[in-house]
Amino acid sequence: MCACLQNQQLSIEVNPFGAVLTSVRACRSGHEFLWQGDPAVWNGQSPILFPIIGRLADDTCRIDGKSYEIIRHGIARHRPFALVSQTPSELVFLQTSDRETRQSYPYDYELYVRFKLSGDGLTVRHTVHNPNDRTMYFSIGAHPAFNCALGDTLVFEQKETLKSERINTDSLLTGEADPILHNEDTLTLHASLFDKDALIFENVQSDYVTLHCRQSRTAVRFFFGKVPFLAIWAKPAAPFVCIEPWHGINDPVGFAGDFSKKRGIEALAAGESFSFSWYAAFLEDEEPTWDISGSTPLSLKETLYAYTAL
Repeated sequence: MCACLQNQQLSIEVNPFGAVLTSVRACRSGHEFLWQGDPAVWNGQSPILFPIIGRLADDTCRIDGKSYEIIRHGIARHRPFALVSQTPSELVFLQTSDRETRQSYPYDYELYVRFKLSGDGLTVRHTVHNPNDRTMYFSIGAHPAFNCALGDTLVFEQKETLKSERINTDSLLTGEADPILHNEDTLTLHASLFDKDALIFENVQSDYVTLHCRQSRTAVRFFFGKVPFLAIWAKPAAPFVCIEPWHGINDPVGFAGDFSKKRGIEALAAGESFSFSWYAAFLEDEEPTWDISGSTPLSLKETLYAYTAL
């Protein structure tokens, strides 16, 4: 059964299996902002990516001289979380390692996911705690999908010059890149935009991107902060788009090094914790433009990305 939160502006639902956000709905109109996982198109909604992002070469990682098989986007999304705390504005879920997870990923871990409603905004905070007596290595990312239509736009906070790192049919990096934006701030969603799969960007200068949906006259301003990688993806011509802040990235073709040497890997010392958050403001307006500058928490940039104690 999904856990729910609601205030005067928004209601959300979260499935404890995978701690998957399954609904973000406007209370006034009933408008659903989140993709509802049509299995004929893509049955996902907002999976949590841990302890890898994307695909490993041969689905295999090497840790301390041993080989382990980890499926695409990791194990957390295929396992239950426990609801460990609930208040009128916040839900906190926890997933911990066990004998089964250690067959694929040999570290013990505690993975907390916090969902907090405030006005017209939602903050989702992910915290990895290392209970081991050694450094653990991992990647973690978010993958929320928002309803939209072809012709809608993603507008970055500032003008960007971005190339997308290309992946092959096995979802491995090829070393090639495709120019996407050249001193521009607007990406228009069109039918062939994702013909080569996800757009994967490194070193995005903006802290947020705004999804403008013209038909529904809604907007989602999505803050990701200074993440190492940002992916944008949808099934070709599908009526949704995923905005994905990543701390990690797919393997390149032929990678056979130790997991600790993987590009973008996070290293977490014994007893320490790592956190990152995304925040989204969900807005409706009868006019075709939106001013949502006042929808940003003052402490947002301080909380989006930090090493922190639990």
